[in-house]
Amino acid sequence: MGELRLKVRKTQAPTAQIRTLELVAEAGGSLPGYAAGAHIRVTLPDGSDRHYSLVNVHAAPGATRSPEAYRLGVRLEEESKGGSRFMHGLKEGDVITASMPRNDFALADTDAPVLLIAGGIGVTPLISMAAELKAKEHPFDFHYAGRSRPMLAFVDELTAIDAGKLSIHCDDEPDNSIDLKALIGQAPANAHIYVCGPRGMIEAVRETAHARGFAKDHVHFELFEAPQTETGDKAFEVEISSTGQVFTVPPGKSIIEVLEAEGVDLLYDCQRGDCGICQTTVLEGIPDHRDVILTDDERAANNVMQICVSRAKSERLVLDL
Repeated sequence: MGELRLKVRKTQAPTAQIRTLELVAEAGGSLPGYAAGAHIRVTLPDGSDRHYSLVNVHAAPGATRSPEAYRLGVRLEEESKGGSRFMHGLKEGDVITASMPRNDFALADTDAPVLLIAGGIGVTPLISMAAELKAKEHPFDFHYAGRSRPMLAFVDELTAIDAGKLSIHCDDEPDNSIDLKALIGQAPANAHIYVCGPRGMIEAVRETAHARGFAKDHVHFELFEAPQTETGDKAFEVEISSTGQVFTVPPGKSIIEVLEAEGVDLLYDCQRGDCGICQTTVLEGIPDHRDVILTDDERAANNVMQICVSRAKSERLVLDL
């Protein structure tokens, strides 16, 4: 895929917790193009990387075809493990390494109306979607929710894209708080729903849409939080059915991390439980599902799991690997 060397051209702080970064090619010239929903992976000083959505606010055809700059929006996490603190510490002139743009959250190629639902910093990929939909004169509605108005970034940019499509919902404004059941209940039956934000919001949208009868491939989501170790997590065993090898997964480590360290070749991407690429068949045992991909019915069946985040309720899982 190749790497990009990007220089910080400009930084701003639209809210107390959110910083925007404008990045240009270190060597000058235009950057690789991308479509709405795309992200880059920024390499951190310790060699790990973090995924940040590319933000396009220009509702004009071709705005992201060969951009002069990339724009990111990064929220400073209270319990940051280094990613958001590193990004917030960047200053003009600093150079970072990043991946080429990748898109696991693309707009579907359809004429159906679109419902965009954002929670907090999850707004970033949906801004580009709103801009692209506006440029194509595609019908959409945008609902942006947060704790309070001073904590919401990019409101001016979204208003400029299409004020008539934007609705703001704040937890401290009871008459204006977001009502997901009402929004989804009023959406056209053929609509495509895109949601990005906290896990609870994604799960609520997914289950509400499922109950309303929306096809699973009409509900798209991206999770803006990394998996956390939960109190009471215990070690468990994973058996690889093709070889009979058994590995122990301790608390604080994912199945993917353990298996890769032992040389098992795996296919995965997000490592947050929202892309579905690592979904694996469970032959024996009971998973502890921690993804946002599966519906409640699919979780109850316990025959597949996302091995990037999910763990085990049983002492051993036998996986079809």
